[in-house]
Amino acid sequence: MSTLVLIRHGESIWNAQNRFTGWIDVPLSEKGRGEAQRAAEKIRHLSFDVAYTSALWRAQETLQIILKELGRTELPVIRHQALNERDYGDLSGLDKAETAKRYGDAIVKLWRRSYDIAPPGGESLKDTAARTIPFFERTIGLDLKAGRNVLVVAHGNSNRSIAMTLENLSPEQVVSLELATGEPRIYER
Repeated sequence: MSTLVLIRHGESIWNAQNRFTGWIDVPLSEKGRGEAQRAAEKIRHLSFDVAYTSALWRAQETLQIILKELGRTELPVIRHQALNERDYGDLSGLDKAETAKRYGDAIVKLWRRSYDIAPPGGESLKDTAARTIPFFERTIGLDLKAGRNVLVVAHGNSNRSIAMTLENLSPEQVVSLELATGEPRIYER
């Protein structure tokens, strides 16, 4: 039996400002750092053999805080852009509320939450899954099959695509899956 824990990074400064972030590399807010510390407390009872994170600082910083709180700073860490957040393309950096006023709530909701409709110049959740799931299967999945316990600290949409696969969710079901910042999602396999 192995354990997989998925954690979305703590709140970033752009999350706090209600801005589309995607692949823009922004740090955690103070609240986000606190969320990372609380996430560590929630998984303190578990042990890990390896950790994975994205190429983006907010996920890496969250992981560093968690590992420090757990006293596991020596844990092997694999960083890969396949675990990055979905690319919001032309929306990156824009205020979400202002964008909804400009384009309309319905279209912005489609860009943000549909499975296969991408924002202008960006990725859909389907596109994100197309890079995240193969990476998961050839790395994290193999670790789990070998009986290793794995911690993944990534992003809402990269983790959502992994959860979609693990929980056998349909495209219609996955769009309503909410992954709060700093909240562990635990799978026993």
